[in-house]
Amino acid sequence: MSKNILNRVRDRAEQVRNRAETVRNRAETVVRNRAESLSLNLSLNRTQKIAIAGVGTLSAAAVAFAAVPASGQTSTSEAAPTAKVAYSKEQIKDVEAGITGQLAGASQKAASVEAKQEAAKKSAAAEKKASAESAAKKRAAGKSTTRSAPRSQVQEVAGKSYTNNLDGWIRESLDIMKAKGIPGSYHGLHKNIIRESSGNPKAINDWDINAINGIPSKGLLQVIPPTFAAYHVKGTSMDIYDPVANITAAANYAADKYGTIDNVNSAY
Repeated sequence: MSKNILNRVRDRAEQVRNRAETVRNRAETVVRNRAESLSLNLSLNRTQKIAIAGVGTLSAAAVAFAAVPASGQTSTSEAAPTAKVAYSKEQIKDVEAGITGQLAGASQKAASVEAKQEAAKKSAAAEKKASAESAAKKRAAGKSTTRSAPRSQVQEVAGKSYTNNLDGWIRESLDIMKAKGIPGSYHGLHKNIIRESSGNPKAINDWDINAINGIPSKGLLQVIPPTFAAYHVKGTSMDIYDPVANITAAANYAADKYGTIDNVNSAY
């Protein structure tokens, strides 16, 4: 009788051990599969390893307890193994529940990491878009400013550019004078312009004898209309107030009367 009971207990212990091995293998497989699906280098942590190892420990305990009936106490041996086997099943269930809970926690953490990464990507994309839009607006503003700048600020003659100020007017006039064979220097033009009009192309003398006679002197070099018409340089404006036309006509007149504008040091 005692031998039969011992055999049954050992059979039961073997079943428990097999059950524990199955649970452990399944748990490891589930954890690895879950980690791979989440693209994480997830491995069993210390708690999970202890939980799974507990199953094997319980099985070993059941086998050890099966040796007790060797004392010949049939009634005690018959009752005790039954209680131990039942206890082992509950432990296995607890292990399964623990592993399931830990897997759920790992899934939540992985989902949180993915959410943060996605948020970071969206934020970076938004910043990049905003930066591109800002750069585009600056480029558009720059082009608008360039296009809206007065084109009169720079004039071109035979492919050469001149600024729309006294320096530019003198330099453009000198190039025209050189082409037409009219003598004169930058200094000669500049000193006479400052004396006659202070560099104001719209200057007009309304008090001298020419003004009294109805032909006031006009422009940078204070040329009267008849003189401007007589010494006008072809290719320049017919407007006596035009800076370049006024300078070249006056220099042409001075070259005829004084040899060069450089020789003029007073009213002429």
